[in-house]
Amino acid sequence: MGSKYIADLIETSSGAHYSGFHLNGLDPRNSGIEQPTTSATGKLGKQPFVIGVAGGAASGKTTVCDMIIEQLHDQRVVLVNQDSFYHNLCEEEIKQVHDYNFDHPDAFDTEQLLHCMEKLMYGQAVDIPKYDFRSYKYNTSPTRRVNPSDVILLEGILVFHDPRVREMMNMKIFVDTDADVRLARRIRRDTVEKGRDIGQILDQYSKFVKPAFDDFILPTKKYADIIIPRGGDNHVAVDLIVQHIRTKLGQHDLCKIYPNLYVIQSTFQIRGMHTLVRDAQTTKHDFVFYADRLIRLVVEHGLGHLPFTEKQVITPTDSVYTGVDFCKRLCGVSVIRSGESMENALRACCKGIKIGKILIHREGDNGQQLIYEKLPLDISDRHVLLLDPILGTGNSAVQAISLLIRKGVPESNIIFLNLISAPQGVHMVCKSFPRIKIVTSEIDTALNEDYRVVPGMGEFGDRYFGTDDDDLQFVTPSIEQ
Repeated sequence: MGSKYIADLIETSSGAHYSGFHLNGLDPRNSGIEQPTTSATGKLGKQPFVIGVAGGAASGKTTVCDMIIEQLHDQRVVLVNQDSFYHNLCEEEIKQVHDYNFDHPDAFDTEQLLHCMEKLMYGQAVDIPKYDFRSYKYNTSPTRRVNPSDVILLEGILVFHDPRVREMMNMKIFVDTDADVRLARRIRRDTVEKGRDIGQILDQYSKFVKPAFDDFILPTKKYADIIIPRGGDNHVAVDLIVQHIRTKLGQHDLCKIYPNLYVIQSTFQIRGMHTLVRDAQTTKHDFVFYADRLIRLVVEHGLGHLPFTEKQVITPTDSVYTGVDFCKRLCGVSVIRSGESMENALRACCKGIKIGKILIHREGDNGQQLIYEKLPLDISDRHVLLLDPILGTGNSAVQAISLLIRKGVPESNIIFLNLISAPQGVHMVCKSFPRIKIVTSEIDTALNEDYRVVPGMGEFGDRYFGTDDDDLQFVTPSIEQ
């Protein structure tokens, strides 16, 4: 996927939760869900990551789930099918089963589904019965034992219909497949697997399946965070989803350990910007542009952690509005030199803010030698936003934070802002200073043997300020006589 392609989709995308991209061409779609205006921790506690997969019958939902499970082979993943939770039919309903609509929301025992999901969410194993479509009842023996897992895939045509079920989901996927393709798959499946007559299949489709899709299933598409056209045939979409799940699982593990770590709510818009700034082929101009956008998001989320007081104002309609007034005793401190890239975003959010500087030698002594510092004289009375886009080993961050504390800044008054963090750096800073707050946009995999963050984005300062350009020309100025 080219940088220009992603750039185009970002420019036209909404800021909604997960942004709701159509992942065949990543066409943006407004999901109608507001982007949070304050920091979102994304913390799940001990609960699993729940993914709902909805779509019409024979749209490819199970195939998508199987592909996700296959790629997440190193995670504990379980699949829960809504089809296991049909109501038992009474004798009268069985006699007229050809007139029974299995695609209607009332056909499902949603209370039983909720009960099973709640147990899984609380770390308890559940026994899910198998629904027998010959007797149209649960088979109480044998049941399928489902154990608590890191990831739960909840699949079914109407898993988005009940708001109580939707609220359990961390990600909602709608598999969008052409009606003719779904019908062809249904005919092939029902004739081969169930031995049904084609005429019977078409009669059921026109009488129940298509109307139910139009009336109940298709309307739930608006709740989806991600829409996958072509179902299991869309490998690019599934790959992107798996990458996103892996990122969120890694971030949540650290957020469980450190309550002072805040990872801003990820969206595919943010992932798109990360894709651009991490791409080695991205031009300096584009790198700076999208890095600035990411920095602005991190700064605004960081400001959301400042203390505030209630304030009332009179609006232009002579009405009273009760809002908040944020702390004004704050300053920024940038770690030279990559941290200076974050100063403009901070100034844009906080007019006239004081900004101090810290220079730490990063080579030869494991990043622990303080070279230079210039800080506001009254910094001990301020909340401090510490600016450094990359948290790698954590050595420089520890040195900078230690200096601020020696200057009298309470540990709890420091908010460390960065774009990406390595787990090693998070461990070091959070263990050393459990009362500071770290706000980041993404947690990367690890550090390599050269202590660089991977996958990372390279030497941030060089890329941002253009000093990695081999074509730079140096001109010796002439001296006028």
